[in-house]
Amino acid sequence: MTWSWLTISLSDALIVLGKAVGIYVVLVAFTRLAGLRSFSKMSSFDFAVTVAFGSILAGTIITKKPPLAQSVVALAALFAIQYAVSVARVHSPLGRTVVDNKPALVMDGPEILTENLKQVQMSESDLFAKLREANVTRLEQVRAVVVESTGDVSVLHAAPDAPPIDEALLDGVRDARQT
Repeated sequence: MTWSWLTISLSDALIVLGKAVGIYVVLVAFTRLAGLRSFSKMSSFDFAVTVAFGSILAGTIITKKPPLAQSVVALAALFAIQYAVSVARVHSPLGRTVVDNKPALVMDGPEILTENLKQVQMSESDLFAKLREANVTRLEQVRAVVVESTGDVSVLHAAPDAPPIDEALLDGVRDARQT
């Protein structure tokens, strides 16, 4: 049996090591320049860019092409695009509308909003799994469940006799019952 796939020349190993260190240093530098939002997941666009960063890093390190310089340009371009999109989201309602998905209400108190679940392509079993993750033990504890613009699920819950939810927390959340 041959194990040739396990062998690597010293020069190839040094190239991989050099590219890994190089792209890592560049990523840290760009992240420091761009700030805390670089790897946030505040919108689905942010998530897609984060995945693209990972793809560039992996491709740079494990393949001979692209060369390190080309990968640095690709990272710089993604950081610049992400910065531009984040500025548009902050300063323009149109920017937010174009880039962001609108969060969706899937439970209003203990009531499961079946039509809203369908719109976000979520099953009741998915919903119940999220309720369990949030330590909900009775549906009466649920105040609201929102599928956020990132795809994350927020479960707002409290004791049944607790004060009502502050409606400001649900501003901008779509509800199919209202359309």
